Parts: sequence; C-alpha cells; structure tokens
Amino acid sequence: MKQTPLHPFWQPLAEAFRRNASTEIAAGAQKYMRNQYAFFGIKSPERRAMLSAFIATQGIPAATEIPDMVRNAWAQPEREWQYAAMELMQKRIKKMPEATLGLCEELITQKSWWDTVDFIAPNLVGSLLQRFPEHRDALIGKWMHSGNFWLQRSCLLFQLRYKGQTDQELLFELCSQLSGEKEFFIRKAIGWALRQHAKFAPEAVLDFVNSTPLQALSQREALKHFS
Repeated sequence: MKQTPLHPFWQPLAEAFRRNASTEIAAGAQKYMRNQYAFFGIKSPERRAMLSAFIATQGIPAATEIPDMVRNAWAQPEREWQYAAMELMQKRIKKMPEATLGLCEELITQKSWWDTVDFIAPNLVGSLLQRFPEHRDALIGKWMHSGNFWLQRSCLLFQLRYKGQTDQELLFELCSQLSGEKEFFIRKAIGWALRQHAKFAPEAVLDFVNSTPLQALSQREALKHFS
C-alpha cells in the first residue's frame, strides 16, 4: 500500500522524531498496543516537548488549514503522528467550526484504539459540543445507533472534563442503554464515566449504580473510589 506523502508543514517534526527514535522503545510500544501500529519509539513527555518546540517555530495553522494537516498526519504509519495531529488540533479547538465534529468522527473511526479515542472524546468532541450544544443530541443519537463501539465509547466519555456541568440525565441514560454490552471498552467506559461524575455527585452515582443492572466491571470501576 502506497504511503501518503508527509505535508511539508510536518517535516521539521519528522526530523525531530527520526533523530530521537528508539527501536527499543518502539518495540515495547508496539507490543503494548498489540502490534497494531508502528512507532518511532519516543516517550510521551519527550514527544510533547518536540511538538511544543515545533509549534514555537512553525506556529499553529489557521482553523481552516487544520483538517488537512490532521488528515495528513493521520495517514502516516507511525502512531506518534496520530498523537501529534490530535494534540495540534486541541490547540486550535476553540476556533474550529462546528463541521469539525465530522472530522472527529473520522478520527475516531480510523486507526481506532483507546489511546486516540480517549483523547478525542473529552478534549475535542467535548469542547466542540460545549460550543455547539445544538448539535449534541443528534450527534450522540447517531453515534449510539452506529454499531461502532468506539463512537459509543466516545458518547460515554465526551463529558469527562465537564465537572459540575455534566448532564447527569444524559450520562445515566447512555450508561443504561449500553449496560448490557459485552464489549470490554464499553463496560470499562461506563465505569470510568460514572467514577468521574462521582467526584461531583457521589450520592447520585451511588444511587444509579445500586438501581441499575450494570455488569460487574462497570460497577467495580464506578465505585472504585467509594469507601
């Protein structure tokens, strides 16, 4: 399969990635990710420092240019490119238009795994839906009925950063709808979302867990911080 050429914008970062690549770290990362993706082999703190230095010299593209830059990086084989793409996008997310929700769906459903989905859902989708709440119900309804468990997981996790602004009724409804799913990543996400909300509404979460037939993993994760 022919590889997509890297956009010139990304070339300085590519040089930094290649200079700092480690076959040992790459092998460990690939094993951890079940050999689904190639890696340069750069630990997260160093990779983020490289991205920061890159942005300091290159600047952040305009909101209109971000989708092309993100798609180009997403098409590259090394996983560090997907991380760079979504982290760059986060830096411009407050200026991105509502159509960016469609781009987020692309990213969630392409090269899908927990490491990208769990960043995109709260940091990108969550931010966009706070700015464009009129699109929330239609988008969540579409994703919930998509049959794609990564989109469904994103429905559960997009409010993770909302703190006291979480729509509790929606969260509980989504957890109830998905409570019978056998997929590990759904069961785990239900527990994670409830555990996070319990920091702000512990009694409500406890009541919900006690009155809802959740699977054992979801229940255990939801109540992890309760004594």
